[in-house]
Amino acid sequence: MTDNPAPPAGPLVTGSEIARLAGVTRAAVSNWRRRYADFPTPSGGGVNSPLFDLAEVQNWLDGQRKGQESSVEVQLWQALRRVYGDDMVGGLVAVARFLAKGEVTDGLTEDAVRFAHDLAGSDGEAAAVSALAERFTDSVRRAGSDRVTSTRIVRAVRHFAGAIASDATLFDPACGIGTLLLAVGAEQGPRCRGQEADARSALFAQLRAELTGRTDVDIVAGDSLRDDHWADLKADVVVCDPPVGEPDWGRADLLLDSRWEFGIPSRAEGELAWLQHAYAHTAPGGRVLMVLPASVAYRKAGRRIRAEIVRRGALTQVTALPSGSAASHALPVHIWHLRRPRALGDAVTSVHMVDLTASDPDGPLEPRPEQMAEVPLIDLLDDVVDLTPGRHVEDHHRDYAVEYQVLSTELTEQVRLLMGLLPTLVAGDGPSSLDGPTVSVADLLRAGLVALGDPEPVSVSDQLDTDYLQGFLRGAANTRRSTSSSGTFRLDGKGARIPQMDIAEQRRYGVAFRKLQEFEERARRVVELSRDAAALARDGLDSGALAPEK
Repeated sequence: MTDNPAPPAGPLVTGSEIARLAGVTRAAVSNWRRRYADFPTPSGGGVNSPLFDLAEVQNWLDGQRKGQESSVEVQLWQALRRVYGDDMVGGLVAVARFLAKGEVTDGLTEDAVRFAHDLAGSDGEAAAVSALAERFTDSVRRAGSDRVTSTRIVRAVRHFAGAIASDATLFDPACGIGTLLLAVGAEQGPRCRGQEADARSALFAQLRAELTGRTDVDIVAGDSLRDDHWADLKADVVVCDPPVGEPDWGRADLLLDSRWEFGIPSRAEGELAWLQHAYAHTAPGGRVLMVLPASVAYRKAGRRIRAEIVRRGALTQVTALPSGSAASHALPVHIWHLRRPRALGDAVTSVHMVDLTASDPDGPLEPRPEQMAEVPLIDLLDDVVDLTPGRHVEDHHRDYAVEYQVLSTELTEQVRLLMGLLPTLVAGDGPSSLDGPTVSVADLLRAGLVALGDPEPVSVSDQLDTDYLQGFLRGAANTRRSTSSSGTFRLDGKGARIPQMDIAEQRRYGVAFRKLQEFEERARRVVELSRDAAALARDGLDSGALAPEK
């Protein structure tokens, strides 16, 4: 690689954009960077998101004639697609069998065999199978499916899992094609054990591990909840992105199962069944990193189980990932971090809440101070047991004293303004204004003096004052006429009437009506501020954030 690249004069591109430019996957681009010493050096960006000079990249691709190599990968994928259609897992298994064992299974055409052979000869078997796995992941993402863990979630789990000892045991009870299981920890590090309900996905994950040089990996087929192949396994780290929204996870058959340490999940809470299954496979001191929908943190059906998890000190952290981290939707996704205590007294006394929902999904995952909060267990054990990080982070960083002072100041000002708005009125000298000469709104509309506004009529003539018009329309007589039995107000255009007065008298009444309207609006604001100030004061006194003045 060039040691001192010149400052780029043209546009910069990411590794993903290079992959699209060359027609390959990001895994292939990463392989080129490692394999070819003359691959362009980054001209910007960071360690995790390097940027490259577009002109340098194009020159390098032309010099290496990577267009030919990329077409082999694309042609292989297209050949598999023609045979397997939407069932591409079968195609992945067929290619992996061929690369690992030289077996040519039914469905693997001569063209596909030749393309697979050429691709492996160019970049190696490990890069070839990784490229196919990444292309499959990308195709699933584009289809809006969550069958495969997204690269963003994989990156997040790997980040929060941290360093894993080389002699540790890593377990994924719903490992799919091995995306998450094989990404966490060093390549030649922990023992990896997995189970996957789809037999072909499990086989591809195993073959993928073998082709990428992972030696101590054992992945089996089967439903982990109903038929736990690793019943006696106690792992140091359990990672899992479980199936979501399953209508039947096996509750009827598993009511007396010993894995439900925190309570029997309801039929609608399959995610909490997977969480407890993962926790049951942890050794003392072992950890769980479980990817869960944000709704698991607050759904009513799971409240008791959440409370028990918190009460026992097993939950150490909840991380809300940035929007867009999942493959099939933009809704927030959480990572729940659990740890099995080594002994009595080893349980945590607070939960670390991390809210990254406002962060860039491809940006840094290290939270800023204002995105974190340490929440005592007792503060979580209310009637709801809402474990949504955003709620607790916001409360933790709330400046009660400043907020209370601002509310008090605004409330005082609003009350002062309110007192000046109430119009001065004296005793009238006659019957109701509507008992004398009146005119209907319908007549005013026909005469062109009024236009129907939203929600009330307005004057379009200098012969009629709008405040006067609307004031009388809001009066008791017209309100009764325009209010339905259900309490809905709808102006009765035919029946609504206003008294007949000259324009000077209209304006005198209009001033009073306008002040009354402003008074009512200001009074509603005072009520709202009073309610907010009282609630804030009670919360602040209760939490210790506020104290009575000495």
